[in-house]
Amino acid sequence: MSTSHFRLFAAMRPLSFVSAATAVFLASVSLAQANPHILVDVQTGRVLEHEEAFRKWYPASLTKLMTVYTVFDAIRAGQISLDTPIVMSKRAAAQPAAKMYFKPGQKLTLDSALKILMVKSANDIAVAVAEAIGGTQEGFVTRMNGEALKLGMTDSHFVNPNGLPGKGQYTTARDLAVLTVALRRDFPQYAGYFALEGFTNGQQNVPSLNMLIGRFAGADGMKTGFICASGFNQIGSATRNGRTIVSVVLGTDSLAARADATANLLQKGFTTQFPGNDTLGSLKPYGQGQDQVTDISADICSAKGAKVRSETRDEVGRMRVQSPYILEMDHDPRFVFAGLIPGQDPQPAAQPEKMARGDTAGGIANVPVPMPRPTSF
Repeated sequence: MSTSHFRLFAAMRPLSFVSAATAVFLASVSLAQANPHILVDVQTGRVLEHEEAFRKWYPASLTKLMTVYTVFDAIRAGQISLDTPIVMSKRAAAQPAAKMYFKPGQKLTLDSALKILMVKSANDIAVAVAEAIGGTQEGFVTRMNGEALKLGMTDSHFVNPNGLPGKGQYTTARDLAVLTVALRRDFPQYAGYFALEGFTNGQQNVPSLNMLIGRFAGADGMKTGFICASGFNQIGSATRNGRTIVSVVLGTDSLAARADATANLLQKGFTTQFPGNDTLGSLKPYGQGQDQVTDISADICSAKGAKVRSETRDEVGRMRVQSPYILEMDHDPRFVFAGLIPGQDPQPAAQPEKMARGDTAGGIANVPVPMPRPTSF
């Protein structure tokens, strides 16, 4: 049975765990069959492991990390603050799912917007934030590309702030590692946004799409992403004993697979002695796929891809993870406040969204909660 037959996504239901012996075996197999990936020590910039790190790939919602970096730079420049109201425009509200379904004219603070971006990966919020800072989406995207060049992301280009499919949008595992390391180094004061377990608007709780948060020792970020052309991508970050390691995993066949690959790679980073002294700056381009962007839609959004995912459900439809390093959460998820500024129309009911349309398939629970207050980090 192939390793992909052990993978599944089932709308944030509880996880199902394979036996430890099976998991260890599958962990080694999944790494051997990995798609583009890279593992980096944040403090030194040393590249611990890499494969196809310069293959051009669609970033999907990993794009939102570039959006967030540009936002943080605007805050540093004094252009905007975390308390600044972000107004939903018609263009923002019209974005495809995943989204918050806010109406044109409704407002939320930048702080709430950032939490929603990192937890739910909402495409409408990404455009609203871009317009607030860049004047237009196009103006903001120009800034994104400028920031990327300054960081040394020489094989990346962005055409929107949310990662929805668009001609001319591409990146590489190496460039995404450069961005992730820069976020951790340049803006440590905002690290809390990447480690959220979920958010609440006072009526609904929305759990994080990152299955490592609260389940992998030391996990503290960063982002997940999915479109048909890219497959299931994840950037992971974890800190143990003062040492932070980040990983980039691209093109897996399910949400469970990307979580497993990320956990296995990060664990390897903490427990293995690696040869070589390459850094993100010294690593030279290599391999195929540098001239055109890889498109794996035929493997992901097809009958073949659907069959792989359908066959990996357990008997009650839970996501079955392989990695022995992803543990059951030992506490109820902690939800921070993120929502509209009080005094407006009621919060819209969150809509369940099909996996093929974005990086989420619902998982929103309607539960009573105390009146929330904005949370600072």
